[in-house]
Amino acid sequence: MANLILVRHGESLWNGKGLWTGWTDISLDDQGKNQARLSGESIKKLNIAVDIVYTSTLKRARETFYEIKNILKLNVLTFENSALNERNYGIYTGKSKWEIEKEVGEEQFHKIRRGWDISIENGESLKDVYERVIPYYQTEILPKLKSGKNILIVAHGNSLRALVKYLDNISNEDVENLEIATGEVYLYSLDEQGAMVSKQIITSNC
Repeated sequence: MANLILVRHGESLWNGKGLWTGWTDISLDDQGKNQARLSGESIKKLNIAVDIVYTSTLKRARETFYEIKNILKLNVLTFENSALNERNYGIYTGKSKWEIEKEVGEEQFHKIRRGWDISIENGESLKDVYERVIPYYQTEILPKLKSGKNILIVAHGNSLRALVKYLDNISNEDVENLEIATGEVYLYSLDEQGAMVSKQIITSNC
């Protein structure tokens, strides 16, 4: 039996302004740092020894892990990989989500934000994100879980949505309804074949 802990980074400076961030390397704001610390406290209460950590290469994920690391007093193997980076929002990067919603309408806005294979000019769909996250998970992370290692992944809304879609076997249609809040913690218990035994979602109040 192994445990997989997923954490979405805390609120970034652009999250707080309602801007699409994507691959832009933006730091956490003060609330985001507090969310990260609360995530760390939530993980601490689980009383699970973390053996290995994976983060994206973007600073908001790395800064979130820094706060968690201090809470848990971790000194473990840590890997950064761009496969876990946020979705590339292409032409929408840096633009106000709410201004775009006014331009395209609520229905199309929801599809752009949450849809499975909705393309963005010069950017990625969730399907594109899935096609880089899942091979990395299968080749680099899953074997360690199968060997009994407890793993923490600190990443982003869409890279984690892709992974949760895979772990929970969510359909392409239903994944539109999946949203992971900043600072939210998912705990999966997995058997020796890497199949899910149980799942818990922990939302920290900030």
